Amino acid sequence: MITGYTSGVFDLFHIGHLNLLKNAKGLCDKLIVGVTSDELVAYKNKTAVIPFAERIEIVRNIKFVDAVVPQDSMDKMDMWNRLKFDVMFVGDDWFATEKWKKFEAQFNEVGVKIIYFPYTKGTSSTLVNQILLDERDKLNTK
Repeated sequence: MITGYTSGVFDLFHIGHLNLLKNAKGLCDKLIVGVTSDELVAYKNKTAVIPFAERIEIVRNIKFVDAVVPQDSMDKMDMWNRLKFDVMFVGDDWFATEKWKKFEAQFNEVGVKIIYFPYTKGTSSTLVNQILLDERDKLNTK
């Protein structure tokens, strides 16, 4: 049995999120998803539009997801120590970055394979949020 893991904020859930979860589930028997806590999002100097309790409930109810856990640390090895997954799924926007080269070396030592999925072009929570803010500004100036 192959256990897979991925994580994210999953704010303003969109087709890119769904593609990641669907593709990940196709490559493992059990998919565990870490949903970033509001505190960790704030640590990254951002604010989620959708509260953590709602984001985790949305992800929990996606048919490709077998289990959901809070992600309250950026330490991916800590999560591996807790869950002992076999493969980790990540967006290719992280491929070959210094941070992920280090993670790859660490995970290689414990036999975890990292699979990078293509980032869904044209959509992101940041983009959706910016469009909503722009539209709100237009309405407020009328």
